Amino acid sequence: MARGKLRIYLGSAPGVGKTYAMLAEAHRRLERGTDVVVGYVEHHARPRTEVLLTGLEELPRAHHTHRDAAFTEMDVDAVLRRAPAVVLVDELAHTNVPGARNAKRWQDVEELLAAGIDVVSTVNIQHLESLGDVVESITGVTQRETVPDEVVRRADQIELVDMSPQALRRRLAHGNVYAPDKVDAALANYFRPGNLTALRELALLWTADRVDEYLQQYRGEHNIESTWQARERIVVGITGGPEGRTLIRRAARMAAKGSGSEILAVYIARSDGLTAASPKELAVQRTLVEDLGGTFHHVIGDDIPAALLDFAKGVNATQIVLGSSRRRSWQYALGPGVGMTVARESGPDLDVHIVTHEAAAKGRGLPVARGARLGRSRILTGWLVGVGGPVLLALVLRSLDEGPGLANDVLLFLFLTVGAALLGGLVPALASAAVGSLLLNFWFTPPTHTFTISDPSNIVAIVIFFSVAVAVASVVDLAARRTHQAARLRAESEILSFLAGDVLRGETTLDALLDRVRETFAMHSVALLEREGDREPWTPAGSVGPQPAARPEDADVDMPVGDHMALALSGRVLPAADRRVLAAFAAQSAVVLDRERLQRQARQARALAEGNRIRTALLAAVSHDLRTPLAAIKAAVTSLRAEDVAWSEEDRDALQEAIENGADRLDHLVGNLLDMSRLQTGTVTPLIREIDLDEVVPMALGGLPPDALVDLDVPETLPMVAVDAGLLERAVGNVVENAVKYSPSRTPVLVAASTLGDRVELRVVDRGPGVPDEAKDRIFEPFQRHGDAPRGSGVGLGLAVARGFTEALGGTLSAEDTPGGGLTMVLTLPVARRRPKEDGPETAGEGFGPPEDRPGPVPPEDDPPRAARPRPSSPDRPDRKGGSFMTRVLVVDDEPQIVRALVINLRARHYEVDAAADGAAALQLAAARHPDVVVLDLGLPDMDGVEVIRGLRGWTRVPILVLSARHSSDEKVEALDAGADDYVTKPFGMDELLARLRAAVRRAEPAGGEGEIVVETENFHVDLAAKKVRREGRDIRLTPTEWHLLEVLVRNAGRLVGQKQLLQEVWGPSYGTETNYLRVYMAQLRRKLEKDPAHPRHFLTEPGMGYRFEK
Repeated sequence: MARGKLRIYLGSAPGVGKTYAMLAEAHRRLERGTDVVVGYVEHHARPRTEVLLTGLEELPRAHHTHRDAAFTEMDVDAVLRRAPAVVLVDELAHTNVPGARNAKRWQDVEELLAAGIDVVSTVNIQHLESLGDVVESITGVTQRETVPDEVVRRADQIELVDMSPQALRRRLAHGNVYAPDKVDAALANYFRPGNLTALRELALLWTADRVDEYLQQYRGEHNIESTWQARERIVVGITGGPEGRTLIRRAARMAAKGSGSEILAVYIARSDGLTAASPKELAVQRTLVEDLGGTFHHVIGDDIPAALLDFAKGVNATQIVLGSSRRRSWQYALGPGVGMTVARESGPDLDVHIVTHEAAAKGRGLPVARGARLGRSRILTGWLVGVGGPVLLALVLRSLDEGPGLANDVLLFLFLTVGAALLGGLVPALASAAVGSLLLNFWFTPPTHTFTISDPSNIVAIVIFFSVAVAVASVVDLAARRTHQAARLRAESEILSFLAGDVLRGETTLDALLDRVRETFAMHSVALLEREGDREPWTPAGSVGPQPAARPEDADVDMPVGDHMALALSGRVLPAADRRVLAAFAAQSAVVLDRERLQRQARQARALAEGNRIRTALLAAVSHDLRTPLAAIKAAVTSLRAEDVAWSEEDRDALQEAIENGADRLDHLVGNLLDMSRLQTGTVTPLIREIDLDEVVPMALGGLPPDALVDLDVPETLPMVAVDAGLLERAVGNVVENAVKYSPSRTPVLVAASTLGDRVELRVVDRGPGVPDEAKDRIFEPFQRHGDAPRGSGVGLGLAVARGFTEALGGTLSAEDTPGGGLTMVLTLPVARRRPKEDGPETAGEGFGPPEDRPGPVPPEDDPPRAARPRPSSPDRPDRKGGSFMTRVLVVDDEPQIVRALVINLRARHYEVDAAADGAAALQLAAARHPDVVVLDLGLPDMDGVEVIRGLRGWTRVPILVLSARHSSDEKVEALDAGADDYVTKPFGMDELLARLRAAVRRAEPAGGEGEIVVETENFHVDLAAKKVRREGRDIRLTPTEWHLLEVLVRNAGRLVGQKQLLQEVWGPSYGTETNYLRVYMAQLRRKLEKDPAHPRHFLTEPGMGYRFEK
């Protein structure tokens, strides 16, 4: 029985129309009278596919049950019983349910083909087994359903169903592929434009390779030897010499000019195994070829040109690249070289390129002048041949009994004269002619041994010999002169052509030009010198090579360029003939120098123009966006201070709210301006740490208006990212704020995160008006707003700051169209190097134990924990236990308005307040007045606030609340590590500051006794003395590390405990930077003690800073 035929529709991704094309083919065959049935087709509830199933006979499916679920598969037995001519089998790579006839659907198809039934099937490129790792690297998805490549290769016909990524995404957005509720997720993940483009390229290349295989098979079956230029294939012939790298790179540049070009490097070795190639160099060149996307081939052949041509024709090559010959000129007399032979025998269908390289002519420079054309050894050789040769020839001829005759003797002497002319020039040739004439007269014309010639014919012969010898020597010398002149003119023309081309292109730099001068004239160093006036010292404008001349007088060769510039060359003295070309180089060097200076001036001018543009835009923006909130604040303040109106409580609240909103808008505007300034001056230094995205993103959304609608989809299973929490929070906040601003009312903005290889992708999707493609890059420039129309507040800095911060973190921020309308902002962030193990630095399963049994530092007995240490009492006030005195606050700030506002608010709430304007006064007041809490600014006039913290911590544990405009994460961490208890960033809300101050006072209250702290919360009970934790009436088992971490947080309840402090106290000094341990154990504590671990109430995180326990 003849085997059935397999036809496969290959697609790049789901939804391109494979099943649709298969069903359309079935209807065409049905119209032709072919018996076609449907074995298995999955229509995925797509209406157009369901319509095409109408009119086709569908065979019943086999039913299977697996894990209490029902499944259907193709019934192979039913198809075999029906025995149609053609059967349609969709999804060739499908894995059958356990218990089916075969494990894979392609195995079902193999049975049908063996039974003589033709099969039409479909498969996507990502399901080919050999491409699994490639597809995973592109999409981040592991393909579990695959089909062996050989199954698809054996298909009788493969038809590619192609569709552009843009068209496929539109098809998805219109709901023609997936259900509407799955469209957004699909577009944001697998169906990203980059994924679809890469998968499409894979499908096209794989199909092209199959077409090429068929073409090679067809040419072989029909004995077609001529080249069919269906695809550019460039064969590079290499010898193992250093020029091979040049040839390979040249071939790669040629291949890059056309799509689908292929590079094949071939090394031909002799069959006897003898080779002059370096194995190490061959290995380097093999690696280079493979890195450039080509292949390396090793061929055996004694006839190198024939072997090379056979290989090229065998692979259907279109071009051959060879290096210029390294043979000596005299070797050409032995026959043509490899390059000439290959070019002659390649035929009309194969182009041969001969590429020059350094090994062919290295360091030769310009041909030298005539007087120095021949070396001393060559001239000496010419004299030896011209003088010694005739004498030696005469002795040899005299030793013969019967000489060859006078005529032949004359020819032999003439041959020596020509040889002397070739080797030594005209003078040795003339000497050879004279010596030869005398020897012929003395020894070979009667009477011999005299200079008398008796026979007139001999006189004529000798005269003719001398004349011919002189004439031939002159002609040979003239030819050598002309050859030298032609070579020199050719070299000069190449140099002048290079200089002229550079003038037109304007690409060569001064250093490159000077290096070309050094190489052309074989010099050690070259310098371009200039000076302002005749009496001013020379200064180098540029130089190459070691120890360049500092003055023209110090150089071996100097060439003036104008009145105040000179080209100085060191190494050797140049002949006069070379100075013409040197003058051209000198003139061009001055042009290049002027061009580089003009380019620098142009860049400076552009920078100034950009600065002016930014200043103009800033002034224009400030005129509106700064005055508007100021006007609102001024209006509200003057209204409240009016004495002629008795404002109601509701009106007073509204005016105060207007003041607060205006201040918030000003804070946001100034923050963006400062951030943009930091980005443009390059002073952004991120403090990279491993953090969870689901902790930072909600913090970033905290500054949005109350009526902003945002849907958040940030899974907790995402890997940690290596970023600066503060910078990322600002970037995400700006992007989301922009999306909310342009979204229609009552339409939420979607913030979704997912993993993409070694990156985490955060997508902010809005349904606003969108942005044209040509404006997508422009919206990230400073002071740009969509449509240049002011909408809401802001000066167009939000997205510029967001991109700057994202790129500073090693990520990217780009804009894409939202299918169906709108704009999608895509932030990609680097994943942290590793994710900590669940058990951290301890052994998994370690049981609960007392704190004193754990490793790590234990506080000494005379140094109680910070929260448990009693405050020093003041002699001028009663004891706190009676509650009869006010809490004393020391305010340290050099800004009088802020101090005044703090003093008024604190005294209105019955705090006793002292104030200091610098660090020295603060330390003196703290020592004299013993405050209960210190509110400290860091930017003091006499010393940094961090130094004040260290000074206070030298003798007191008073709570220190930092109030500063420094907002970067590293500055916050520095203050907290120095001993600060909390950190509030300016500008601040007074209610927040007062709440933090009250918490600091509560934390500073003395405990009932050392080690007897008991904490009660609504969810759990902690007894540090009994070392027990209970929740809902039952004991909670903690590991020693979990207990230690809990104890440190509880003893500092309400206080921000820095990450470094926690790590060093729990694990020891060497773990000061291992923040991944904290994340794991904090997550375990939350799971064991919090009611809702995803939204903790007691164990709170300050991203990038530390943790806080609140009762």
